[in-house]
Amino acid sequence: MAGPRKPVVEVRRSQRRRRTVSAYRDGERVVVLIPDQFSRAEESEWVNRMLARLAAREGRLVRSDAELLARAGRLIKLYLTEYGNQALPASVRWVSNQNGRWGSCTPADRSIRLSHRLQDMPDWVIDYVLLHELVHLIVSSHNAQFWALVGRYPKTERARGYLEGVAAVGGTP
Repeated sequence: MAGPRKPVVEVRRSQRRRRTVSAYRDGERVVVLIPDQFSRAEESEWVNRMLARLAAREGRLVRSDAELLARAGRLIKLYLTEYGNQALPASVRWVSNQNGRWGSCTPADRSIRLSHRLQDMPDWVIDYVLLHELVHLIVSSHNAQFWALVGRYPKTERARGYLEGVAAVGGTP
């Protein structure tokens, strides 16, 4: 049985870099930055070490429906305390069939769905979209009261700008 496929690795050597090694994903490729004076053996050792670190970091980033529900509870406690159960969703889940919007809410059955495209975005962006949908459980329209409640989230404008930027480069909504 085959194990996980090893990614394409690009090693970039730098004469300015002395001791530090770093790595990041660039699409399907992993870029590892190392000092120029490293030997081939040191390069190989550090590539393996950095691949393991990336895999561990990415393993921690798996975002489940259960984690989304817990996140919703934290957001309610922080920003919608006085609404209690009125802001509590019956379900929150990731969906892959939502390409025209970042999230949606059905107040009638208290369900919230977030686009799977958000899963790789920063936590503060996910929190914004989730809070936006939670507020729809309280206020169905995008009126002044709605925006006042959403505006309690300190990174509202930053998150909206981030999502607008993603949309502008072809990430839709």
